[in-house]
Amino acid sequence: MKKILVTGAMGQIGSELVSTLRKQYGASNVVGSDLWQKDAEDGPFEMVDVTDEKAIYEAAKKHNVDTIMHLAALLSAKAEAAPRLAWDLNMGGLMNALEVARELDLQFFTPSSIGAFGPTTPKQKTPQETIMRPTTMYGVNKVAGELLCDYYYYRYGVDTRGVRYPGLISYVTPPGGGTTDYAVEIYYEAVKNKQYTSYIAAGTYMDMMYMPDALNAIIQLMEADPDKLVHRNAYNISAISAAPEDFAEAIRKHIPAFKLAYEVDSVRQQIAESWPDHLDSTAAAEEWGFKAAYDIDRVTADMLGKLQE
Repeated sequence: MKKILVTGAMGQIGSELVSTLRKQYGASNVVGSDLWQKDAEDGPFEMVDVTDEKAIYEAAKKHNVDTIMHLAALLSAKAEAAPRLAWDLNMGGLMNALEVARELDLQFFTPSSIGAFGPTTPKQKTPQETIMRPTTMYGVNKVAGELLCDYYYYRYGVDTRGVRYPGLISYVTPPGGGTTDYAVEIYYEAVKNKQYTSYIAAGTYMDMMYMPDALNAIIQLMEADPDKLVHRNAYNISAISAAPEDFAEAIRKHIPAFKLAYEVDSVRQQIAESWPDHLDSTAAAEEWGFKAAYDIDRVTADMLGKLQE
């Protein structure tokens, strides 16, 4: 990677990925793009609607990029509330970005998700290759997206790569409509109010990952030797398998008075129960050396410290 276009640069992953990439590759070599822009940017930025293929093409051509990191998407809970919009944005935008990568011979990354799995998927140590029958529009988008990226690799030789993200935890960007966002909100509320009401029920385990691990995974995968990549789209990666009470226990080591209550959101609970408890990330470890650095205690200490600052 020498020059990178990031779509969805103002989102949960994109806002932090752009900053990280600019530190590693130079600010002028990472082009952010989205439908809106923050007041201050430390590098090039383009207003791009990913449902407009021409706009993606013009941004990529203008800056002579060699890589597209396509992050623009509607997340799980919001996608369930607006399934047609989710299909148009998630699938239409992906197809457009892949076409630009094909036309300009670019390296390509897009993330998949644990949402690609469904209630019939094995929940413990979910294999890299297993049954995938999601029951949400977001999940359908992600499975279709994985297959579409495979198609562009095998049919056109586009160097497509991706990971299946678990829930992501970050102190930089507020929650953005995902089912696992309680694991972000709980830290904000712990610092502000010393209490949190979870919309996910006790005992509901899901995979989680701290944003620094998530960003390092992208860079590591994109820098990996292509000859060693067997699966490409998309690798299971995992760091923490936890339920709401596990986060509460970790928080109480720093804020003993913290209290956790429950008011379950039936839609998000149903989505959560359809996802795996814990992914087997052996393929990612063997093929490109993936290893998460943050466990739940280290995540908690860092999150609370940063939010208190």
